[in-house]
Amino acid sequence: MSAQEEQRVPGTSEEEPLLGRSGDASLEEGKPLYYNLVLGTGVVAQAGVWILTAIVWGAVFSSPLSLFSAHPLLNSAALLFFVQGTLVLQPTHTASQKHAGTLTHSALNNVAVASALAGLVIIEYNKISHGGTHFVSTHAILGLTVYILTAVQAFVGLTQFFTPGLYGGKENARKLYKYHRVSGYVVLALMLATVAAATSTDFNKNVLGMQLWAVVAASVITVVGIVPRIRLSKFGWLAGK
Repeated sequence: MSAQEEQRVPGTSEEEPLLGRSGDASLEEGKPLYYNLVLGTGVVAQAGVWILTAIVWGAVFSSPLSLFSAHPLLNSAALLFFVQGTLVLQPTHTASQKHAGTLTHSALNNVAVASALAGLVIIEYNKISHGGTHFVSTHAILGLTVYILTAVQAFVGLTQFFTPGLYGGKENARKLYKYHRVSGYVVLALMLATVAAATSTDFNKNVLGMQLWAVVAASVITVVGIVPRIRLSKFGWLAGK
């Protein structure tokens, strides 16, 4: 690779990650795609999201189990898979890497969506069977917002890649990629906020006992690992394109 070509590789020169050495968040040609999960600050994001998942699962399994217990388990699992879907795609920069990364990103996100949907069904069944109120708490409102945005995000992401004809062809579909990326990060931030808001619910106060500070700390670690790997060059208008 020439010096000029090397400068164009995302994650080097001016686009060096804020944390980590030049190229830390760029997958080397020939390396397996799963390296993306821990490249650069990816390992920091992994630590954060796994700690967060452990907080939720630990609290659930340390308390009396019920049908409702599946709701936090499934939704925290969905968050874990969404983060993996983000990390696996971020460092890709060649055409072949992007193609493989997108397929893996889609597969991981599909698992996450299925898990989140199951969590929604369970909480709604539980509310209806007990005559509970719907979407009153901050956690519930944020959760509903996240469910809706996730559904839109998943639909647009799948159709952009697999059925670009819905947008008038591949070129038109590609023009929407930057919006899909931005909204993806926004939805992920809202997911973390939803978990934090769960600590103020009666169920957590009376049963689970998760601490807000612990959830926030794990969420911050996750964000610290993800943000430095974001490439402005993939956001058309931010990169001056």
